[in-house]
Amino acid sequence: ANLALQAVAGTRTPLGLVAVGTGNDFARALGLPVRDPAAAGRVVAEALKGARLREIDLGRVGGTWFGTVLASGFDSRVNDRGNRMRWPTGRFKYDLAMLAELAAFRPFPFRITLDDGQVREIEATLVAVGNGSSYGGGMKICAGADLTDGLFDVTVVGDCSRRSLLRVFPKVYKGTHLGHPKITVHRAAKIELAAEGITGYADGEPLGPLPLTAECIRGAVRVAGP
Repeated sequence: ANLALQAVAGTRTPLGLVAVGTGNDFARALGLPVRDPAAAGRVVAEALKGARLREIDLGRVGGTWFGTVLASGFDSRVNDRGNRMRWPTGRFKYDLAMLAELAAFRPFPFRITLDDGQVREIEATLVAVGNGSSYGGGMKICAGADLTDGLFDVTVVGDCSRRSLLRVFPKVYKGTHLGHPKITVHRAAKIELAAEGITGYADGEPLGPLPLTAECIRGAVRVAGP
């Protein structure tokens, strides 16, 4: 899906997504069937036949587009490990990778700048920049993200203890973690992220080491679907 976005973003060519991958979070954000290629194919075909297309936002880092979440910090370390695992599949892969990464858990010093404004220097477990609401197979880390508002939802998980992280983690699948006192949410069209020794991931694909600058581009791609 991420590779397809690189081809069609910024063009009039619509994207029809048949989701049979590991995470499938972009399809979830679009309301498309997951792990049911026949059903997804029918939805996309009917949408194309009836010209039911909609424009949605994408994130962009340099020349690379993404549809769901840019992950940095603990979650990108989990992604590093999860991508090396061949078993199990889906969300359970990331659950196991997270438990393994907890053994070496520590907060990271981040420098964050939103919309060219004030620089925030914080100790954070992770910073997730959401165009879409979820990553890792349904973890709603940026539960309030809207694909059409021209803004990222930026979820900052502060310097949690290992115990707090384990207690909050199950709530991520329902998006109810956002009420935790160590978690803050910001909305911005542009964000600059800097931290030593952290790789940024977007749509589960490595972008490279921080610092990185991401921009939300309104109406960057047309999609076929419900």
